[in-house]
Amino acid sequence: MLAKTTKLQAINTMLSAIGEPPINTLSSQRADSNIAEQILDEVSREVQSYGWHFNTEINVTVSPDSNGNIIVSENVARVDTDPTRYTELDITLRGDKLFDRVTNSSLFASSLVVNRVVMLEFEEMPEQARRYVMIRAARIFGDRMVGSEKHHMFTGQDEMLALARMREYENDTADHSIFDDYSVASVINRNSSYRTI
Repeated sequence: MLAKTTKLQAINTMLSAIGEPPINTLSSQRADSNIAEQILDEVSREVQSYGWHFNTEINVTVSPDSNGNIIVSENVARVDTDPTRYTELDITLRGDKLFDRVTNSSLFASSLVVNRVVMLEFEEMPEQARRYVMIRAARIFGDRMVGSEKHHMFTGQDEMLALARMREYENDTADHSIFDDYSVASVINRNSSYRTI
């Protein structure tokens, strides 16, 4: 039975891309496997920080601590509020706290409802995302370890195909609609009140 790609399998794929033997465990002390794991984590953070349907949480209530700060966990890449709900706020991340650019303060008197992008562990991502991260990481790993232009072009094609599959998955699962956004829908419907001949 086939199963989704594990982190160990991804690292072994990266090692095989440069002709190195596989490892049996993630706790291996081989230098090349440790570098491969670091690059895999680096690419995973990069890809997930864009914000995809699978790692975006909407309408999450966050509350200030006893000092009035809203602390954001380390795996959160991005946080924002709905501008139609909070017209008087302009929230951004500053370190591990939320910061309001309107008041120039990180102090909040009440809870907020936010949308946030979280960075998941490799094996929490859907298979299409795992595959794209693995192939992109393998290309970067090969470039850093071997530096072969011919090898780079081959895995570059694989990377583009994997990204296309990931975007297809995103479009299939995210149920995007232009009518979900008020600003787009208002442009489309702006002439609906006029009579047509």
